[in-house]
Amino acid sequence: MSTGSPPTPRRTRQPRPLSPLREHLRDTFWFAPTAALFLVGFVWSGAQALDEAILTELQQAGQDEAVRTLVSWAQDARAIVTTISSAMMTFIGVVFSISLVAVQMAAGNFSPRVVRLFTRSRISKATFAVFLSTFALSLLVLTSYDSETDPARVTSVPLVQSLLTLLLVGLSLLLFIAYVTQTLQLMRVGPVVDRVLRESLTGLTRMPVQPPDRSDLPPERGRLEHRGPAGTLRDVHVARLVRAARRKDVVLRLIPRIGDYVVSGTPVLAVHGHGAEAPSTAVLRSAVSVGVERTFHMDLGFGLRQLADIGLRAVSPGVNDPTTAVQCIDRIVAYLAVVAHRPLGAVHHRDRGGAVRLVQEGPEWEDLVDLGFAELRGRAVDDPQVSRRLMAGFEDLLRIVPAERRGPLERHRGLLVRAVTGEQPVTADRVFALEPDRQGIG
Repeated sequence: MSTGSPPTPRRTRQPRPLSPLREHLRDTFWFAPTAALFLVGFVWSGAQALDEAILTELQQAGQDEAVRTLVSWAQDARAIVTTISSAMMTFIGVVFSISLVAVQMAAGNFSPRVVRLFTRSRISKATFAVFLSTFALSLLVLTSYDSETDPARVTSVPLVQSLLTLLLVGLSLLLFIAYVTQTLQLMRVGPVVDRVLRESLTGLTRMPVQPPDRSDLPPERGRLEHRGPAGTLRDVHVARLVRAARRKDVVLRLIPRIGDYVVSGTPVLAVHGHGAEAPSTAVLRSAVSVGVERTFHMDLGFGLRQLADIGLRAVSPGVNDPTTAVQCIDRIVAYLAVVAHRPLGAVHHRDRGGAVRLVQEGPEWEDLVDLGFAELRGRAVDDPQVSRRLMAGFEDLLRIVPAERRGPLERHRGLLVRAVTGEQPVTADRVFALEPDRQGIG
């Protein structure tokens, strides 16, 4: 059965999306340190085998003086390794305390959603992984030391293991510098909102770009409901769903959008087509991921949601920080400028033969514009710095977007003009508040 529009002779190669499992692991903090602990065990085993091979070769060759030299070096290194093992856990505790304070301040000053920037940070994960690995390796090395000093009877000289521990200490110091630098950046609004923008654009590049497909789907023959704890629809395993639909010669349609909150009994997937049987319920459920909160993976609006949240908190009466709101508007305009010419709405995922197998609803241009500007526009009436930056943003985007996408921008600009006109009775103040300015008040 062939569904949807026929494949074109030349198809644009789309970027391969990250697997949901990889994205979910990136959102966790435990995986990298845990994997590092297992890895350091294998590395220690290899270093121990190398030490034993070197010692055995020297003993068989009768190099007693060389063995004495190695034993002397190893004993000197033992004092250093002992110091490392006793100090490393204290060092880890200090770093962890710094992390908690920095994350708490960032969540309080900007938005609780910025905490996920810390949990996804490769530097943070690498730092804790190397710190824990250094501590674990130092303990393992201490168990390899032999109190025997007779060259003919000594059984273990962990020299390579000690050198490996010292290398990890040096790496720990370098990562500590990088970690402190990143933690300080997490407390500044500029790097935070810039990181949100980069994460959003990265997720955008992973989504397929395709022309609008208005073809009708085959008749609907059934629906799959969510069964399990309520949560946010984080993502779906596109490749798995496409394979399942192709095997049964049907088309699957994702009913909620990525980022929607679903409860038990909510329809998630609709099955369209004339196939003999529907795909396995277990396979379909395993391809749909429901979690506690939204992620950047496949969610085009999550970055705008974070930027709007930070901007709204900045212009709230309790904070009154319009410059932060201006920085958020800068990134909102930058994101919308990237998607200005990009096809939006429903995404049609095809199999190798070009047939549509999965239809995934997505936000339209108007949805993204409303998400980025609606709430900030409502708070900009009493703050000329924010209203001036919004006017400049509308002006820049209207110059970029195609004619059919100008409507939502013109609507928000008109609403802002009317709101400011109603709140500012003095003509000079009104003109000043509505003058486009890319710095707010430069």
